Parts: sequence; C-alpha cells; structure tokens
Amino acid sequence: MPELDPEDEKIVVLARSTRARVGAAEGAAVRDTDGRTYAAASVALPSLSLTAVQAAVAAAVSSGAEGLEAAAVVTDEDIVHEASLLAVRDLASDAVILRADASGTVRETIR
Repeated sequence: MPELDPEDEKIVVLARSTRARVGAAEGAAVRDTDGRTYAAASVALPSLSLTAVQAAVAAAVSSGAEGLEAAAVVTDEDIVHEASLLAVRDLASDAVILRADASGTVRETIR
C-alpha cells in the first residue's frame, strides 16, 4: 500500500483513537472541504443505530460542512458498510474513503 498523504493519515489516526477511546466497533473521521476534521464512533442504542462514518458525517453537517474531501473508518470488518458509503456520497461523489484495521494500517481505498 502506498504511503498516505499526511492529511489522510491524520484522519486515520483520529478514527483509530476515537474507536479505542470509547471501545466502539468502529471509529471514523472525515475531512471537509475547508480542511476541518470530525471524528465519531459507532452508535448502538435501542432507538438509534449509526455507523461511525454516519456519525462523523452528521457531526460535519451539523457544524456547517457542505462537502467532504475524505473519510476514514477503523474497523475489524472486511467491508465498509453501504450506509457509510452512502453518507459520504451524499456530500461528495469523489471523496476518498479509507478502511483501516485496528493497527491503523489502511486495507482498502475506495474512490
């Protein structure tokens, strides 16, 4: 896997630390078109279920982000959930989505 851009590495680190901090199944971070970053963990409540990416996108949108440059998700799963992909694509059809494992190693880049 090629070396990551420093800004992409930053969102992988944010996603990884968010996941570890709360012990969630997933951690995610997104970078908006102004360079601001938002991180979140997956949410699993009786009345609300969000992937970490959905939660990070929601944080970005609720802070005024109008577009995304990139997203990263740290997960033990071998896929990025469709709901996560759709949340990113709602704001940017061309944003890069990185899937990394718990060590922070990027396993997949989705364009």
